[in-house]
Amino acid sequence: MKKYNKQLNVYEAFLLRMDYIFREFDNIYVAFSGGKDSGLLLHLVMDYIKRKGITQKIGLFHQDMEAQYELTTEYVTAMFDKYLNLVEPYWFCVPMATRTAVGNYEMFWYPWDDEKREAWVRSMPTMSYVYNLTNNPMTTYKYKMLYKDHAKQFGRWYKDIHGGGKTIGLIGLRADESLHRYSAIVNKRYDYKGQKWITESSENVWTASPLYDWQVDDVWIANARFGYEYNKLYDMFYLAGVAVSDMRVASPFSDEAKHSLNLYRVIEPKTWTKLVGRVQGANFAAIYGGTKAMGYREITLPHGHSWKSYTKFLLATLPEEVRNNYKEKFITSIQFWARTGGGFAEEIIQEIENCGYTIERNGVSNYTKDGKSKITFRGIPDHTDDVKGTIDIPSWKRMAFCILKNDHNCKFMGFGLTQFQQKQKKAIIEKYKNTL
Repeated sequence: MKKYNKQLNVYEAFLLRMDYIFREFDNIYVAFSGGKDSGLLLHLVMDYIKRKGITQKIGLFHQDMEAQYELTTEYVTAMFDKYLNLVEPYWFCVPMATRTAVGNYEMFWYPWDDEKREAWVRSMPTMSYVYNLTNNPMTTYKYKMLYKDHAKQFGRWYKDIHGGGKTIGLIGLRADESLHRYSAIVNKRYDYKGQKWITESSENVWTASPLYDWQVDDVWIANARFGYEYNKLYDMFYLAGVAVSDMRVASPFSDEAKHSLNLYRVIEPKTWTKLVGRVQGANFAAIYGGTKAMGYREITLPHGHSWKSYTKFLLATLPEEVRNNYKEKFITSIQFWARTGGGFAEEIIQEIENCGYTIERNGVSNYTKDGKSKITFRGIPDHTDDVKGTIDIPSWKRMAFCILKNDHNCKFMGFGLTQFQQKQKKAIIEKYKNTL
């Protein structure tokens, strides 16, 4: 395992974090998804408790996503059985609004939707610690609430049923998994006593990422060294040729997982046949997820359309809720580029002007390195294919791409990290690994 601060390896640093957590917090629970990171975290915490002779039971919280591999369900079940005497078990099978990226006719799908029982991918588990709409004790639950809000509200409820006190949920989040996860750890306003790996969730409730500095190799080294059980789905991913960095145990319809939907055909064909009928667009995404039909390669503008008219045509084909979501983000982007603008290097600004786009300078950007000039656009260009130095400028083509890619959050338009910011964060990550 890699060294931490040149003296401790990541495992030794983890143990110190456990000392800190059990010293600082009254109520502790582990959020367990069935993936490699949360699985390792659960094993490590349980071993720590046994070695320290801690008699306090901690919570074990699982949000069942219904549509998942049988191997994941088997692993989660085995881990609950293994540690049942050491934990307070909470396995939730309730409808939660979960983002779907496999089609434009649904923004969300709802695991264990009581209105679609006939379409459930699998039968609901029946253990005594499984909670559904008929026996849900969680008073902070709201029907079909957002998936992330459900996790947050569990922390509040867990605090309340234990009489208050400082409460913390342990999650298997690692900084090197993605820039988004790195940002979730580093760029936060409310940490706990300067500990960046601990985040305030609500009043007197926090979440912690004690594995934040582990790399994927560390995870598998720990599993091998300590003989920990893991989700055998990862073995199937390996045999299927999936890169270690791309192995995900997540909702099959999410942005992260939709490109591997086709693996269900091979690994668990019975599950696949049920997935097709569960969420609109699943089969299409599995077949065309990496093709231009989903917008990931060059697409051809239909005859007689400009990108602006094509974008409006695409919007008109969408359900009202989805259409309004895109329109809100498009309007925000149009207003931003008309009134505020983005910062660019002088050579990029010159290239944009040479290509004939009407722009105006609007002061100096506070969000770019070296105080780059901000530019606004007088009218959104139809496309900016002739600008080679950057893609981070507005166009109707980028809006059309968002719709074609089912990019409901419009990350492709710049609502996520820009390429420049990604490079900055990648550079910071290397420094961060050795100093934080």
